[in-house]
Amino acid sequence: MKPLSFFLSFAVLIASLGKAAANDKPTLCQGNYHSEADAVAQLKRLAATHSNQEEWKARAAAVREQILVGAKLSPLPKRTPLNSIIKNKRQYNGYTVETAAFEARPGFFVYGNLYRPLGHKGKRPGVLCPHGHFRGEEGARQRPSQQHRCATLARMGAVVFSYDMIGFGDSKHLGWDHNHSQALTLQTWSSIRAVDFLESIPQVDSKRIGVTGCSGGGTQAFLLTAVDDRVTVSVPVVMVSANFFGGCDCESGMPIHKTKKLETNNAEIAALATPRPLKLISVGGDWTKNTPKVEYPFIRSIYKYFGAESKVENSHFPKEDHGYQESKRQAMYPFMVKHLGLNPDGVLNKKTGVFDESKNTIEKPATMRTFDTIAEMPDHALKPGAIVSLR
Repeated sequence: MKPLSFFLSFAVLIASLGKAAANDKPTLCQGNYHSEADAVAQLKRLAATHSNQEEWKARAAAVREQILVGAKLSPLPKRTPLNSIIKNKRQYNGYTVETAAFEARPGFFVYGNLYRPLGHKGKRPGVLCPHGHFRGEEGARQRPSQQHRCATLARMGAVVFSYDMIGFGDSKHLGWDHNHSQALTLQTWSSIRAVDFLESIPQVDSKRIGVTGCSGGGTQAFLLTAVDDRVTVSVPVVMVSANFFGGCDCESGMPIHKTKKLETNNAEIAALATPRPLKLISVGGDWTKNTPKVEYPFIRSIYKYFGAESKVENSHFPKEDHGYQESKRQAMYPFMVKHLGLNPDGVLNKKTGVFDESKNTIEKPATMRTFDTIAEMPDHALKPGAIVSLR
């Protein structure tokens, strides 16, 4: 029989191994991970890591790599054929809408709507419009607010792709759940492939690619901008906060914000847009209430390294709530016009400064659908909920 000391030593070993395993568990920064005061303190620590352009570039590269590693996108997956499906064209006042889908990975489809301008010659800018966590039959990309921004941008000369998060819109209709274990990975990769999709359209000028979204779509906008320098203009709406990290696993459910080597937050991730044009739109009614005095000055200080302060802006609505309501769209439009070279003639009222949305047609969700049933999809489409191979 072994002595008691053996069993005590064995118990200590097991406990230490368990502690080590717990210490190796990734740290997830989710929801209101920081207090507002802790967020300010963290930004000071982050700012101390650089004092010039070259030091910031090194810091930005490290943050970008942590995002990709944490999201299981390093190295980036192979760009397999998109096998795009574009159909069911509808023509409206100054623009057309088509249903569109492509394969981000073999058998894994991204669903959306493609808006194209009428009456604009030459290569046109492309704009991606991810949506947020707005549920219901007329939620997500079917929301009138999202349709308005897509149609208005198209009427000013942009080719716009509005696309579903996993488990929303057509993705939900066809059986996928937003609580998929790969949600952050798949949505980030889908956004990268959405840039590929825009570039595959002969009408699109690949040197003028914008992205704008609000809430969870704002997260997708700044994450895509951070990891893909093909994005030339970025407008994340009501989402860039130093103390709020996103309340859904698709935003913060993987270790992209904090590891043993590096800590970051969404304000610094948004700053990876530097020196490309970036506009933060914030409100007093959510976690972006401090943007004018906390996040915006921090990001602007980085733009100063490049002499590019004029390329970063903030529009703040202290009495408004979360969302992409008309006031926020009216703040976004002139920024896109300026930096993407859109033509506001016939849309902008030069006397009032208001962009006219009254000529837009708001479609019903059924009209916007890409596939009514799984049976209509290609035979090799993955079954809803399947784990998607990235290698």
